[in-house]
Amino acid sequence: MRLSIDHHTIYRFAQPQGRLVQMLRLTPENTHDQTVASWRIDVDCDARLRPGRDGFGNAVTMLYAEGPVEGIEITVKGEVLTSHSDGVLHGVHETLPPALFLRSTEATAPDTAIAKFAVNAAAGARDRIGALHRLNRAFHKRFVFDAGRPEPGRTAAAAFRMESATPRDMAHMFAVAARSLGAPARYVSGYHHNDHEVVHLPTPHGWAEAFVDELGWVGFDPCTGMSPEEHYVRVAMALDAAGAAPIAGSRLGEGGEELDVDVVVQRED
Repeated sequence: MRLSIDHHTIYRFAQPQGRLVQMLRLTPENTHDQTVASWRIDVDCDARLRPGRDGFGNAVTMLYAEGPVEGIEITVKGEVLTSHSDGVLHGVHETLPPALFLRSTEATAPDTAIAKFAVNAAAGARDRIGALHRLNRAFHKRFVFDAGRPEPGRTAAAAFRMESATPRDMAHMFAVAARSLGAPARYVSGYHHNDHEVVHLPTPHGWAEAFVDELGWVGFDPCTGMSPEEHYVRVAMALDAAGAAPIAGSRLGEGGEELDVDVVVQRED
């Protein structure tokens, strides 16, 4: 499948900023199941862009802009060829041991209610992969899908008490549940194509991966109750969404900021 991605991010500042330093996790890499046909990142101001990697091994682009900066628009356009993999990750260079992803963060702290939900959902499964698939479907059934922008700072425990959940919240809850069952789990950011219509989204997509000894890393998307397939473009991973955030950084200057994000993923074949 050939997927095209059009991702615009606009920051507007209440006062001109003296300097911007941002880490962009916006570049997918080639694996056995996705090939980047074309990809570019553009900014609408004078800025230096430097490629690199973060602590999780994700490809990053460091952006440096000297002020005064009243706003900045970051545009990502590209095409990626994807294939079916049954959700199993192939051809990704792993720099960290799976056991690291048993660690929790503030957003994915252990929670008694989620752990109980995980035990009940996995009951009757004959093996680890079966338990994780049951857990994925259980989250899908439990929550109403919320396509809006995630609430900043909302933890997995807080999200579990609600009736609807965003992709970020669903992935966080799945990670907490999987870890409670003893499976290393992590957050993944990227893009997802909706077969039914062209959709403008306020954020890239998010899902989870869990490690299974006999298979390796396997993707799970509680938003669909299924594993990611050729409709997905994988970009970055971390212990939680903050560690895999598409754009993160700092600014030197006073005043607030406004953020506007528009993401469109289309099928080209």
